Amino acid sequence: MPADLAVIGLGPYGLPLAQAAVTAGIPTIGYATGPEAGSLSPAELRRMRSTGFRPCTDPAQLGRVRTAVICAPTPRGADGELDLGQVEAAARTLAGQLRPHTTVILESPVLPGTTEGFLRPILEQGSGLRAGRDFHLAYSPSRADPGSRDQAPAPKVIGGLTPACTESAAAFYGRLTDKVVRARGLREAEAVRLLETNFRHVNIALANEMAVVCHELGVDLWDVIRCAETKPYGFQAFRPGPGVGGHGVPQDLTGHASRGLRMVELAQQVNGRMPHYVVQRAAALLNEHGKSARGARVLLLGVTYKADLADQQGTPAHEIAVRLMELGASVSYHDPHIPAWHVLDRPVPRADSLYEAAAAADLTLLLQPHRTYDLQGLSVKAQLLLDTRGVTPTGAAHRL
Repeated sequence: MPADLAVIGLGPYGLPLAQAAVTAGIPTIGYATGPEAGSLSPAELRRMRSTGFRPCTDPAQLGRVRTAVICAPTPRGADGELDLGQVEAAARTLAGQLRPHTTVILESPVLPGTTEGFLRPILEQGSGLRAGRDFHLAYSPSRADPGSRDQAPAPKVIGGLTPACTESAAAFYGRLTDKVVRARGLREAEAVRLLETNFRHVNIALANEMAVVCHELGVDLWDVIRCAETKPYGFQAFRPGPGVGGHGVPQDLTGHASRGLRMVELAQQVNGRMPHYVVQRAAALLNEHGKSARGARVLLLGVTYKADLADQQGTPAHEIAVRLMELGASVSYHDPHIPAWHVLDRPVPRADSLYEAAAAADLTLLLQPHRTYDLQGLSVKAQLLLDTRGVTPTGAAHRL
C-alpha cells in the first residue's frame, strides 16, 4: 500500500504522530533522523506495523507522499540554545526528494522564525521549488503527552506560510483530530509551543518554591494543593518534584529579543536546584535518624523523567545519584523500565527484589511513582522513605 504520510524523526514527537495517523487509517512511513528514544511500547509498535506503519531507510520514499512532517528532536546544546542539527539533516534529506504540491509541516520544538528563516531556505535550495507556490509549508507544535492513556487527541494549532499553506495543513490534521486551530502565521504557531512549554516550567517552579518554603514553615503543601485545586477558576494545580525532565526545553529568548523572558530564566534556576534540595533533605532525614550520608545505603525508585515511561531525557535522577555518591552514599536503583543504568560512566547496582531492597536500604527515595509500585506496601517495608511526588498515603512517608 503506498504511503500517504511520511513522519521524519521517530522519537517522542514522531512516533505518537505516526501512531495517531495509522489509527486514523492513514498509511504512514517513518524515517529516523538519528538514535531516538521513543515513548511507545514494543506491543504498540507491533500494532502500528499491522495497521499501516512502515519504517523506511530509503530517502526516495519521502518523495512519494502527500504530506511530510518533520519531528526531529531539538535538544539544548552546550551553549543553551536549541540544537537544530537533526532538523537540518531531515530537511536536506527531504529537499532532495520533494515534489510539487507536497505539504511540509514542522512539529519539532523551535523558536519563532525558524520555519521560515531556517527550514524554508534548505527546502527551497535543495529542491528547486518555492514554498507557498510549489509546495505548502506550515508549523504545528507537537502536543504529544507521553505515557497518557485513553486521552482524546488534543486540538492541533497550525500556522502556514500562506493562507493556502495553513488550509492544506489543516486538511491533514483534520483527519487526526476533531478540532484544528488556525494561527495567524508561522511565527504565531511557533510561539504557541514556546508559551506552552514555558508555562509548564514556570508553574512547576512555583510549586517547587512552595515546597521548600512550606517545609520550613511546617506546612503540608500537598494538603494546600488539594484544597486549592477545588477552586473552579483562576487556578491550575501543579505539583513539586525532584526536578523537571522531558524533551520540552524552556527558552527565555536571551539573545533573540531585546527583552528576554526573565520569569523563565528564574524558573530554570529554581527547577535546576531541586536535585540538590532533594539530596539535602535526604541527608537531613538520615541525620535525624542517627545515620550519616557517608556509607548510607540509598535506593532510588524510578529513574526516568516521567512515570511509566522508559525515557530518561533530562531526568533529575542522574544528578541526585551523582550528588549522593559525592557524599559517600552507596546508591542502588529500581525501575521496571530501565534494565541497566550508568552514572559517571559506572553501572549502578539494580535491585532485583523491590521490597527486600527497600527494607535493606537506610533510605528509599521515590522519584517516579510507576504504576507497578505498591505504594502502601512500599511505605511499610522501607526503613525510611522520602516521597518526592506526594503520592504515598498521608503519614506513610516523609514528603518533599
